[in-house]
Amino acid sequence: MKLPLSLAFLAAASAAAAAEGAAGHGEGIPWGDIFKQAVNFAILVGALVYFLKKPISSFLKDRSEQLRKSIGDAARAREEAAAKLAAVESRMARLGDEIAEMNRKMEAEAGDEARRIRDAAQAEIDRVRTQAQFAADQEVKKARMELRKEAADLATRAAEEIVKQAITPEDQERLARENIEKIRGIAQ
Repeated sequence: MKLPLSLAFLAAASAAAAAEGAAGHGEGIPWGDIFKQAVNFAILVGALVYFLKKPISSFLKDRSEQLRKSIGDAARAREEAAAKLAAVESRMARLGDEIAEMNRKMEAEAGDEARRIRDAAQAEIDRVRTQAQFAADQEVKKARMELRKEAADLATRAAEEIVKQAITPEDQERLARENIEKIRGIAQ
């Protein structure tokens, strides 16, 4: 409201100056037309200010609110980024410790795995040794049986040879007859 009054005052002052100038100079400058145009301009500016004051002020208020909000969002985003950066830097600082811990765990796991493999190998060696001992025992038993059989066969052949040499043809005939009589006796 102060602005239209200021414009009206300015227009009145211009009109007064124009009236004075028209009386003193004659007809060189059309002060009356300029006055009319200045009044029309002042009315136009007054009307524009009257009708556009609320939309412009609300636009400027909304715009300043948006700028404050954007500044606040940017500040929060900056704080979040700084927190993330601090977390990353902290993790990077601990990375050496994490790597050392992983190496220690891998070495412990490798030692455990080596012990497990060693134990499994020893168990397999014991199993193979037991199987080999069992197979050897079986082979020894088999060899003893074959030796006994061969010894029995040799003893039988030697006995046959001794009997063949010791028994005469007459003894053989007599033994054959005795056996035939025994068989007849059994058969009857």
